[in-house]
Amino acid sequence: MRMAISVLFQDARETRLAPGETLFVSGEEVTGVHMVRSGRVHLQRHTAHGAHMVLQNAGPGTVLAEASAYSTRYHCDAVAAEESVVAGLPKERFLAALAGEPALAESWSALLARSVQAARLRSEIRSLPRVADRLDAWLAEGNALPEKGRWQEVAAELGITREALYRELSRRRTKPLVRS
Repeated sequence: MRMAISVLFQDARETRLAPGETLFVSGEEVTGVHMVRSGRVHLQRHTAHGAHMVLQNAGPGTVLAEASAYSTRYHCDAVAAEESVVAGLPKERFLAALAGEPALAESWSALLARSVQAARLRSEIRSLPRVADRLDAWLAEGNALPEKGRWQEVAAELGITREALYRELSRRRTKPLVRS
């Protein structure tokens, strides 16, 4: 029987983050493993061309930057998208718990597999050539547009500019409904 990874974070140290506040940045040494307790934290990267890409949109119960458990340095930035609380464990303690508890290690393996599947889906969506197709695919996965002031977050997840997303949303609002 699998053991929930969240069990490891029951007594973990909590960090409160204001919107826009950074938990860690690319290049920093990885000293801990983090789980979002409340709010939303984005794992993001800025490309050489200045594009902002959201690689993970972590909500409550999500382990943030799970691959960092096996890295010496972070490869992305973790930034609070809204007021958030994040629980953190020392990396050594986390890895020791996995090594000593096979059921926990199995749960961690399953979580990593789901993470790979989600990353592949994001990659597939971002490979679609048209903004409309990317948005349709993203919405078909059960996502919903946030309030207007947060649309740029969706653009970052889709790997498009916010202006391209705004144009597509405007087109959809003005497009007449086709009735059969």
